[in-house]
Amino acid sequence: MNRRTFIKVAAASVAALLTGCGGEKNFLNVKFLRQIITKNILTSRCIMWEVDKPLKNPVVEVKAGDAIKNFPAQESSFTDDGKKIFQYTAQIEFGEEYRIADGEAATAWHTIKNFSGDFKAIIFPDSQCGGGYDTWGAVARGAFERNNAAFFVNVGDLVDNGEDSTQWEDWLSQIEKFTPEIPFVPVMGNHETYSRDWKVREPVAYLNYFASPDNGIKNFSRRFYSFEVGAAHFVILDSQWDELGKEIIDAQKIWLRQDLQATDKIWKIVFIHKDVLQYRINGRPERREGFSDVGEIFMPEFESLGVDVVFTAHLHTYRNRGRLKNFRRDENGTLYILTGLSGNVRYGGLWIDHALDKVIAPQPETDNYLTLEVGAKNLTVKCFLPNGEQIDEVTLQKT
Repeated sequence: MNRRTFIKVAAASVAALLTGCGGEKNFLNVKFLRQIITKNILTSRCIMWEVDKPLKNPVVEVKAGDAIKNFPAQESSFTDDGKKIFQYTAQIEFGEEYRIADGEAATAWHTIKNFSGDFKAIIFPDSQCGGGYDTWGAVARGAFERNNAAFFVNVGDLVDNGEDSTQWEDWLSQIEKFTPEIPFVPVMGNHETYSRDWKVREPVAYLNYFASPDNGIKNFSRRFYSFEVGAAHFVILDSQWDELGKEIIDAQKIWLRQDLQATDKIWKIVFIHKDVLQYRINGRPERREGFSDVGEIFMPEFESLGVDVVFTAHLHTYRNRGRLKNFRRDENGTLYILTGLSGNVRYGGLWIDHALDKVIAPQPETDNYLTLEVGAKNLTVKCFLPNGEQIDEVTLQKT
């Protein structure tokens, strides 16, 4: 029995169970049910899902103790790749469980996890795949099963082609068991901006599939944003100015300063897709080692604003650079982690090691994922191979 057949059989079993319970609703079948990060996941969640045809009066029912409160859903359908996606979005207040309801039909109940103190997050690097997303699914499911995560991040290039609807469906279906209960933190990569004919365009599917928090800037709404969990303030930045226009650079720098200066959280953590270093490339002697435009533009900002950790992606290789300041190694600086890959697109033998690389994944490169554990005084990053073998660990401390 393949995975999709299993899901259909399981759905039918749940339907029979719900229908057979006196006073319960009939089973409502939805696809790709997912929680998306909000500004504060301790007080709210964003719930999104798809259906095969429009619903009449959809709500999200949230259970808190003996009370059940309804939150209306808004239709957020969109058309891309010549396909209409019937989709709904609802902002809910925190509770213990939730389900989707439409008239006399409803889904099963799903847990709303409460993380009020120390927490762990899972970080996935580029998950783009060629020829199906089974590799991404295997890496992700293994990570979810081994870790009780408050949320998970994908650091951009979720798919290989941002307009290809079959890739988005495959990406979402691979983790459909987990997304109803583990909030997702999306980061946009350059591949989200590509059309079917590999030209640059607006990231239509990405921006519609994931209703991330609004940043209040009209022209760049939701392309970068921030949120808080426990003792940490997180910032998601957009590095796609080569694809979508350089106007975002100054707007993002101004917003970043205001955002980080306004927080009183102990830890400041940034995710941005493209990397801060520039690597030499085998067979291209003209390419020099140094810093990318992302590094030149934003590393001074990160340092002046007291950012503790920056996670990047894009190069499909895991590299721990340690702490850097003023473009050199400095134990008082910011920790920079290049996260690797969680898909099957590999760049074997392409990059020549950088002088600032401190830890490199075992070669030849394979997939990996990371965990981030955050407490009031300690922050720990660990990197794992798909089988759960740990290959790196670094801890920061504050008194």
